[in-house]
Amino acid sequence: MYDVIIIGAGPGGLSAGLYSARSRLKTLIIEKEKAGGQIVTTNEVENYPGSIENASGPTLTERMVQQADEFGVERVIDNIVEVNLKDKVKVVKGEKNEYKAKSVIIATGAVPRAIGVPGEEEFTGKGVSYCATCDGAFFTDLEVYVVGGGDAAVEEAIYLTKFARKVTIIHRRDELRAVKSIQEKAFKNEKIDFMWDSVVKEIKGEGVVGSMIVENTKTGEQKEVLANEDDGMFGIFVFIGYLPATDIFKGQVDMEGGYIPTDDEMRTNLDGVFAAGDCRVKTVRQVVTATGDGAIAAIQAEKYISEVFDD
Repeated sequence: MYDVIIIGAGPGGLSAGLYSARSRLKTLIIEKEKAGGQIVTTNEVENYPGSIENASGPTLTERMVQQADEFGVERVIDNIVEVNLKDKVKVVKGEKNEYKAKSVIIATGAVPRAIGVPGEEEFTGKGVSYCATCDGAFFTDLEVYVVGGGDAAVEEAIYLTKFARKVTIIHRRDELRAVKSIQEKAFKNEKIDFMWDSVVKEIKGEGVVGSMIVENTKTGEQKEVLANEDDGMFGIFVFIGYLPATDIFKGQVDMEGGYIPTDDEMRTNLDGVFAAGDCRVKTVRQVVTATGDGAIAAIQAEKYISEVFDD
């Protein structure tokens, strides 16, 4: 019997584990693959406080894991297949084992929806990005392309004009889906261009993104977009939505579009169940906000346990 089970070992889960174990709670973190979540694909982390000395996603994750381990967090690799979170004692079933706890913190994250074309995975972190705030500065004075036409895509395109020489929005339709006020800002921005009725079919390059194949959705015509010779590369930022990793909790934890709503204390609709990080309903999905969520969730889990189990 654990005091706290944390599902997910991204920054939110690791932060929750650190705070929970530091409070002398018997803590288990369950992760299906490897610690770090999305941050492990980031080559440089410039916007997390204290991440200097050329910190990368993997090195920052390594420090977080080491810190959690030093406070006595137990960690296992297991794929969760079933949960029962409604009872006082929470049951989490994995492919390898069954685990029980007094409280559960859901920190399973969300993953950007990929285009799903050849070369995309290969060049992620090498020209392909899913986070303008994380990676925009790396493309200072270069050309970048933004895939998508919704609010997030257009807002991020506008943001990227702070760094890039030119930003081209690639959209599969002939008009944007973003709200009119955001569209108007984009249309007025001299740095933003548009590639209508177009989809990316393939991403190519040597080491970094050097070209891409784009197809016209109406004519089927394909063309290759090449990097400027002087630049040697360009950026592709993908904003076509996120996929929260929350399916296993449906029917028990309340959700909004797959995301888990919480109060300011990270409490879900179920007693003793908390959510932290990108799987939660929120406006900013960054490492720094995930770690804050994790800390709050762990502190509230400790209070819950002391009120419900220690009487």
